[in-house]
Amino acid sequence: MVHYQYSGNEHDVIAGIGLVNLRWHNLTTVESIPIDYRIYDKDSDGKTKNTHFSEMLALAKKRGIIPEAVVMDAWYSSLDNLKSIRSHGWVWVTTLRKNRIVNHNKQLNKLDISEEETPIHLRGYGWVTVFKFTAKNGCIDYIHEFRTGT
Repeated sequence: MVHYQYSGNEHDVIAGIGLVNLRWHNLTTVESIPIDYRIYDKDSDGKTKNTHFSEMLALAKKRGIIPEAVVMDAWYSSLDNLKSIRSHGWVWVTTLRKNRIVNHNKQLNKLDISEEETPIHLRGYGWVTVFKFTAKNGCIDYIHEFRTGT
């Protein structure tokens, strides 16, 4: 079950056990409660991280969990995952890669995205709202949000 994989904590590739987890965060009390987790070992079960993600969301829905938003990193921002979240009637917030194709064959980083909000058309999905976030070190992230009814 140990594989070489990128660690966000170490900012490097390390040997470790892949863990996909689903947590409930209460922004008022700053609590974080584990809801579900899966060991990522494609060699033994044939499942991708995205498959585990989708299955955990479906189980959370079945258990009656109603999040204010599903927040995830860019790894889980595949079109299938975004559609899965939308099918549950939930709101999502994530970053998308700067080379993601939007507005009918344009790369996201080639558009003039404001820090306020900019509507864009996400290919294969529909309209979403984008915010440009520039960190102190100059790195730029594009924060995407889907709200039901938009």
